[in-house]
Amino acid sequence: VFSSVTSVLNMSIFKDQFVLEDLIEEFKKKSTALSFGPLQSNGHISVQGSFPAIELLRDFLLIKAKSLSKKDKREESKSCQRPKRRQQQHSLTTGMSNFVRDAGGEKQVVVLDTDIYHYMKYFFPRTFLVNDDVVISDITDGDITMVYIENAGSRSDAGQVLRVKEKIENQSMKLHNALRKERIYFEEHARDEKQRYKWACESLKPHYPSVLVIPYDTHIDVIGNSSETFEFTKEMSS
Repeated sequence: VFSSVTSVLNMSIFKDQFVLEDLIEEFKKKSTALSFGPLQSNGHISVQGSFPAIELLRDFLLIKAKSLSKKDKREESKSCQRPKRRQQQHSLTTGMSNFVRDAGGEKQVVVLDTDIYHYMKYFFPRTFLVNDDVVISDITDGDITMVYIENAGSRSDAGQVLRVKEKIENQSMKLHNALRKERIYFEEHARDEKQRYKWACESLKPHYPSVLVIPYDTHIDVIGNSSETFEFTKEMSS
């Protein structure tokens, strides 16, 4: 479940500053764990790989975007008539756009697998514990959750925001390598079955304190380390 994700990057933001084919070759050299599709005429390219590898690519993109932001500011100081860049729609490029807008480091974004995010919130809430000078918000879109870390204090402290970002990323990396998910589907319109699984979950939870159970209308997700998740699911189904 956590081993791979596919994203589409909109590279058109770079077309005025770089030769896109050369930039993509640079990506491939720096991100050997990722698979790249062909570059489309509209500047889109698909990328597939693990979340950690996607995050490393994102960091590389942010560096490139930051350099563009600095250049744009210098050019805008000469001419205020330059049109603004269009905000990108995809989750990864949205994160890049946020970084460009807050290039001083006052706002950062972390891309997480939604299941890992739920697990972190439940078992490692201190990861998201911050003081009054930092605000954390999130937007979930299916399997992806975007976590935004923003400076809210009277004084700008980019280092504080970056430390929170690194803490979340480090915890996510540890969990990415350890967690597995099992999914138990309900039979359609089987209300008794749903109730039976609910009771079974409640009875098993004390014996598996490191397993997270997330109930949905059509299924139950069981998230934890490989052995506990397997045993939990096995007992649920017996």
